[in-house]
Amino acid sequence: MLPYSRAALRTPRSTMPQSSLRYAFRVPFRVPAAAAFAWCTDFAPSDGALYARRTVRRVQRLGDDTVLLTDTTYPDGRRRTIRRLVRIDPIHREWTNTHLDGPFRHSQYWYKVVPDGPRRSHLEFRGFRLVTTARPLSAAAVRAAAEAERRGDAATWRTRLVPALERDVAGAAGRRKE
Repeated sequence: MLPYSRAALRTPRSTMPQSSLRYAFRVPFRVPAAAAFAWCTDFAPSDGALYARRTVRRVQRLGDDTVLLTDTTYPDGRRRTIRRLVRIDPIHREWTNTHLDGPFRHSQYWYKVVPDGPRRSHLEFRGFRLVTTARPLSAAAVRAAAEAERRGDAATWRTRLVPALERDVAGAAGRRKE
């Protein structure tokens, strides 16, 4: 159970304590780094289908290396819209995702695809989630919340995103051979 409640998320931030949850993980890909990076940064409205919770995504390209994502989800039957600014660095195969609003406003996430040979790669992820709580969190509660976020985000990548990435890249390779 995470230490922040829906009530804390609705209360003005200026009056509520905030904590920074820092966490990281790696996930392997059975695809080349260039293909993994291209798939991960090819944002589209259909991306919402990749997530466990119903998500409607709007994608606005602001430039060659900048994308504004507007995701609408329906937690507990309530509509929530979150805008994210994504900055893409193709030279280093990395990108950042900054929440502009929503319950984790000003949180930032860093992603990098690293080659592990010609046909394998992995994602390095670092999360800097800013959470608002009803009461200040102890150091132990911050560590526990960060670990819960790490486990949840890593599980989403391992169970939903990596299989879709590997399936889509293998399908694209098969179509090129025909």
